[in-house]
Amino acid sequence: MESNKVTSAKENEAGFPFYRLRLFVAGDEPNSLKAKAVLSRLCDEHLKDRCEIRIVDVFEDYQAAIDHGVIVVPALIVEAPLPVRTIVGSMTDEDKVLAELGLHGKGGRP
Repeated sequence: MESNKVTSAKENEAGFPFYRLRLFVAGDEPNSLKAKAVLSRLCDEHLKDRCEIRIVDVFEDYQAAIDHGVIVVPALIVEAPLPVRTIVGSMTDEDKVLAELGLHGKGGRP
């Protein structure tokens, strides 16, 4: 398991929630690479220092996928803020991903 980006788990000064994300991928498969790139860019644009992304390669850690009930990759589990939810696919529909994350517009404001 590899951690691409880790920041403090607190809310920022403006009171926006902290996001804890776990992305399950399958090595360097095209959809997995796309999902990583899209998620990284969306977090940089909308969440700045308010997120932690953990990348789990199921080829290296299949037990984590079993433990989290992941049967299709790429799969993004949003662990925080609650409720926990799962987004499946390469994340190409960025508006849908942002909606699932509860983000709208620049800066991740609801």
